Amino acid sequence: MNSSATLPPVAPHVVAAAVDALTSRLRKKLDAAVGQYAALVRVADGADVVVTCGEDAVVTLSPGPSGVIAEEGQARCSCLLAPRCLHRAALLTACPLADPADLPLPDGESATPDDVPASPGSPPSRPGHPGAPPTDERPVPADPGRTPETGQEAGQGAGQGAGQGSGQSSGPGSGQGDGRTAGAVVPGAAQVAAAAGLWRAAAAVLSAGVPGAGAVPQAELLRAAHTARLAGLPKAEAATLRVVRGLRAARARYDGHRLADLVSALRELLLTVGRLAASDPDPALVGTVRRGYRPNGGLKVYGVFREPVISSTGYGGVVTHLVTDDGRWFSVADVKPGGPARARGAATATVAIGAAMMSHAQLARGGLLIAGATVSPDGRLGAGKGVQATPVTGLAWTDGPLGALFTRPLAEAAGERLSAGAWSEEESAEQVREPVGCDLVIVGAAGDHVLARQFLTAGPAPAEGEGPVVRLVPASRHPDLAHVENLRRLASRPGLRVRVVARVEPGRAATLVPLAVGPVAGEEATLRLPPEWQGRADLGYDRLQGSHLPAADACPPPGQDAYGEADPLEGAPLWRVRRLVELAVSGGRRAVAESARGGDARRQAASLRDAGFRTAAGLAVALADEADRRERDVFGRLTEAGPDGYARAWLAAATHLAATERALVRTSWQATP
Repeated sequence: MNSSATLPPVAPHVVAAAVDALTSRLRKKLDAAVGQYAALVRVADGADVVVTCGEDAVVTLSPGPSGVIAEEGQARCSCLLAPRCLHRAALLTACPLADPADLPLPDGESATPDDVPASPGSPPSRPGHPGAPPTDERPVPADPGRTPETGQEAGQGAGQGAGQGSGQSSGPGSGQGDGRTAGAVVPGAAQVAAAAGLWRAAAAVLSAGVPGAGAVPQAELLRAAHTARLAGLPKAEAATLRVVRGLRAARARYDGHRLADLVSALRELLLTVGRLAASDPDPALVGTVRRGYRPNGGLKVYGVFREPVISSTGYGGVVTHLVTDDGRWFSVADVKPGGPARARGAATATVAIGAAMMSHAQLARGGLLIAGATVSPDGRLGAGKGVQATPVTGLAWTDGPLGALFTRPLAEAAGERLSAGAWSEEESAEQVREPVGCDLVIVGAAGDHVLARQFLTAGPAPAEGEGPVVRLVPASRHPDLAHVENLRRLASRPGLRVRVVARVEPGRAATLVPLAVGPVAGEEATLRLPPEWQGRADLGYDRLQGSHLPAADACPPPGQDAYGEADPLEGAPLWRVRRLVELAVSGGRRAVAESARGGDARRQAASLRDAGFRTAAGLAVALADEADRRERDVFGRLTEAGPDGYARAWLAAATHLAATERALVRTSWQATP
């Protein structure tokens, strides 16, 4: 028996049922019991996990073949109150939530042979990805002009889509937009009812804030998420699970928790279910359950870089990114339970495609000729029985499609990645995942990032200082990965010329997340990598050394003008709205109401108006007023107003803030030095 066992993942409906079975007296003790019992010794007895909670209370968790507790009978307690006992409910609440792809499909649905669940921590599904075959799973809206793209328009659109102000009609979708989608189907009655239930649960959590969103409100969200799953609303279900995970991380004060992530998840959930509850026919609101791998014939792909994956749910692995001769992106993923150790080991693990005996390290610098390839909508290569793969020689970053990746102006490529609106956090994240390539001149370190400028090598002579100052931030700060150390090494050589493959960071002005680097051909002040690295270094795995850098006197000074460039996002007074929006999540409705009573909200609104952000000011005042609005009951006593109007006011302010910040980020990429 092993005394260091970890708690298995659990299906949301199992947690919800366990909490629902408790008496009101036991529910009041649940939050304290979760922390108490989660800290007890866990013993692995075969596939079971056994936790002794007391002299006569032993809880046994017996996950199924998938490693998930998917049924209520798989969690048992030996006490007299079982199964309606505090021990069982507390331990199930302490278990991590299972990914929807690991759960059985709802009754009446069946997976086709090509349906393959996604790996947690891997890049999300994206129909329309350059490597994806044609698909009709996520049609493009017929009237994209309805999505706000500027601050003023975003505020008006948010007010229409979320029910701006407190005087709107009650209900989650009291003011949906008029945009419609080609091939749209109006949600059914069960879907509308499930969305309305999710809205009520999410609005209650928003009103309570993180301090009041304990195990019982979270269970209400999980119950509503299961109802959404049964109604065929996978996007709403996934958004709810992100919110619950964020609430757990916030209440436990995990090191990796960011309040901004919880705000984004809650905004995404409310906006999605609000539109569904208003019978919005956009099929993008429904989402897709599985990633279907479809035949794609023959493919010849070349490795570009490896990317380590360490997820907060205990998964780890690697994703190797590939490109074809015509510039389409594909990937091969190896992500499984195991965390950081799994991510390190997978870097040199064998690629599971056909009979090709290549590791991920070799594939990232080599290539594959694939016959009978199968591809998911997000460009992930399948490993079915009929797939045959033969290793081929890779391409240098100066040749073919890899060389063409670095000839496009960075501002143009970044603008394309940021062209999505702020209505969907998930869709925006999907669009920016496609890497960009550029040649940069390192300026130096500044705070938590590295400054650089684009260095164009195309044309009769190299051109330095094109476009805005670019900020480089590490893809991960995990100590087991090399991102932070490698960026420090690059920053130690101002004037260094470096070729970079990166992703655009959508939440920061002119910021890239570098994933791999290489030398710039024909330059003296560039990297000197070992021959076995074949002209590239994966920043998550390969560690740059001092010998890989040129001498300091070989790097011409880049100038100091870059340090003085203003960040339009940091310089804008939108932090005043952001503080109010985040306060609503971290402190709840009462915290916002206290801010309104003290006059702080109106002072902040005045500053916003003076800076030209009139819509943001109006939405901030509306949120503060709604938070402090009181009603009288039948006996004339003052009571807090219902959460619907408050949730609509918060959603309008949060959506406008996200759209305005996205517009400022896009503008930062077009700035001229």
